[in-house]
Amino acid sequence: MTAPAPAMAPPATPMALDGIRIVDASRVLAAPIATQTLGDLGADVIKIERPGTGDDIRRWGPPFLKDSDGNDTTESAYYLGTNRNKRSITLDFTQPEGREILFKLLENADVFVENYKVGDLARHGLAYDQIRERFPRLIYASVTGFGQTGPYAPRPGYDLLAQAMGGIMSVTGDPSGQPTKVGVAIADMMTGMYTTSAILAALRHRDATGRGQQIDAALLDTQVAWLMNQAMNYLVGGVVPGRLGNAHPNVAPYEVFASADGFVIVGCGADRQFHAFLQVAGRPELAEDPRFVDNSARLANIDALRQVMGEIVATRTTDAWVSDLEAVKVPCGPVNTIDRVFADPQVQARGMATSIPGHALNPEGVPAVAYPLKLSETPATYRRPPPILGQHTDEVLTGELGLDAEAVAKLREAKVI
Repeated sequence: MTAPAPAMAPPATPMALDGIRIVDASRVLAAPIATQTLGDLGADVIKIERPGTGDDIRRWGPPFLKDSDGNDTTESAYYLGTNRNKRSITLDFTQPEGREILFKLLENADVFVENYKVGDLARHGLAYDQIRERFPRLIYASVTGFGQTGPYAPRPGYDLLAQAMGGIMSVTGDPSGQPTKVGVAIADMMTGMYTTSAILAALRHRDATGRGQQIDAALLDTQVAWLMNQAMNYLVGGVVPGRLGNAHPNVAPYEVFASADGFVIVGCGADRQFHAFLQVAGRPELAEDPRFVDNSARLANIDALRQVMGEIVATRTTDAWVSDLEAVKVPCGPVNTIDRVFADPQVQARGMATSIPGHALNPEGVPAVAYPLKLSETPATYRRPPPILGQHTDEVLTGELGLDAEAVAKLREAKVI
């Protein structure tokens, strides 16, 4: 595999979120994805962690980051994937002194992000309704499993639970097997993405009106929202969709087929594409077969179509099919393992693997998956590697909040920081 390109230096032009400060009291995955994305776009993100333990996912390994000598550190790959472009301070805001420090941070913050269970922060005077008058311009983003309202609001929420209750598992997996979760924590990730866009919308509203607001983000709501065409098929057609394996509920053929040496995707969203596939396959007569004459017929005869397609595709290698079908503009591609993803010339050309130098435990660099969108004027930058626990506590408290060294020492002795 080609080594990742080093992270680029920040551009001379301002970043999109220059001057935006985010106080991030979140952990694990959904909300940290949102704050990392905002950090990539230029926001100053201060991550608040529990003294002594920090974010739970720091310990979710192996694998762990290696130090310069090749030994495991305490920083998990899971944590590294969601916490770049942040500064870490340790702070126990359940103590009065810690709460006052949090308030000082919020005085100069644009956004506060938290993902505590409903009611947890209210016990410490930190719920949105309790602080909104003191910080009228603050955008307060709350990320939970089930939202701030409804009968399930008090419940803890997890990605797997959201995938199950939100319906995606019912349409994922082999029809003859179990319901299957998506191979990454997609409910968490999509909630992070939706939260990011909501924060950006709220910032625009705040800049226009001077008023902040609360964002109520829930894993279950997000999971329901991105059922997309499957949800609409049910709402419009009244039929409950089921598991189709790799097949598409509305288009055929559109799935994975075994080639002579692996697997290949063939997707024909138009009759023209299916006819082009048949020409390449040497079976043009099948275009006149009543079972396959158009998309509706192919869907109605999906088992027969799958058998015929399987026999055809098995006669050539994956690379041969990709070459032959790309030439006639039929969507196709290999089913890559993760190593092949990062070895793919297109992925490399797009710079999707990068490295962030300067980590406290490995100055040579931390590998990272790049922010995927390319902004022509304000591109994402990777200014800070994921911080070790409390790495920036003294920097923030003394350099930005004005506390002296003696005061910081007393806070540390009292385990407030």
